[in-house]
Amino acid sequence: MIGITDISSFVPQTSESTFDIAKRFDTDEAFVRNKIGVSRVSRMAKDMDTSDMCVEAFKKLERKQKEPILPDCIAVCTQNPDGNGIPHTSALVHGKLGLPKQCACFDISLGCSGYVYSLSIMKGFMESNSLEKGVLFTADPYSKSLDPNDKDTAFLFGDAATASLLEPLGERNGWLPNHFIMETKGESGAALTNASGKIRMNGRAIFEFAIREVPKQIGRVLEKANISPQDVDFFFLHQGSKFLLDQLKRYLKLPDEKVPTRLTNQGNTISSSLPLLLEERMDSGFQNAVLSGFGVGLSWASCMLRNYEKS
Repeated sequence: MIGITDISSFVPQTSESTFDIAKRFDTDEAFVRNKIGVSRVSRMAKDMDTSDMCVEAFKKLERKQKEPILPDCIAVCTQNPDGNGIPHTSALVHGKLGLPKQCACFDISLGCSGYVYSLSIMKGFMESNSLEKGVLFTADPYSKSLDPNDKDTAFLFGDAATASLLEPLGERNGWLPNHFIMETKGESGAALTNASGKIRMNGRAIFEFAIREVPKQIGRVLEKANISPQDVDFFFLHQGSKFLLDQLKRYLKLPDEKVPTRLTNQGNTISSSLPLLLEERMDSGFQNAVLSGFGVGLSWASCMLRNYEKS
């Protein structure tokens, strides 16, 4: 029974003030603060790439574990790989970390829904192959393809990477992901796309999709898990924007304290937004949580996360 036993992250120290960006577009600071909810967007250093951010997150994970981590498998969830994607970014991470050759490596090309998808993939892969230790990386540095003159994206996206340690639960405490539901609306995928090397987004279309579909999916996850919203400690929702999160809270009829946010100092970090939220609360003692990621694809995926204590 594979679950999450630890998470570490790397958020670049380099960042850009969204209020400085607002001046370029003659945009009201109140709009940036109250609608977008981001004060600074993190930016990967010019001499770094996607694999380098993963390496930094892994090193922090080893420091937390206080011992070397020798995984049987690693996966990198990214739509912004090193170079042109060949070789795969997970192989580059493997080489930079000097991991043993008896380690499976693969990439997962998913964006905002990617962490939930990747948990299901890694859990199934490890259980079917009797693997004891895996590391799931997320890293989507959109700074590679942001257009500084595009008002729809310049305020919003930040760079970050995370590393989630996955191990069998029972002898170890951890968090068991289950009751997954994944959905796709590929015909509307042009709402967020990379056009000639630059990210383009129809924010209104993404918002309307999320408000329409995400609450329904979360409701089905709760029904599948046979649990009521009152018995869920946290709803970890993809950090699209403050306005979107506020509206989802309203549609789901959830109090603020059950829907944590982490947008202010790095922005929307795509596949890293959910593990960043989870990392901050792993020691809080919560028993049940919902994870829900949604966006590029259009793709949305949700699951339950249950505290599993060793017997």
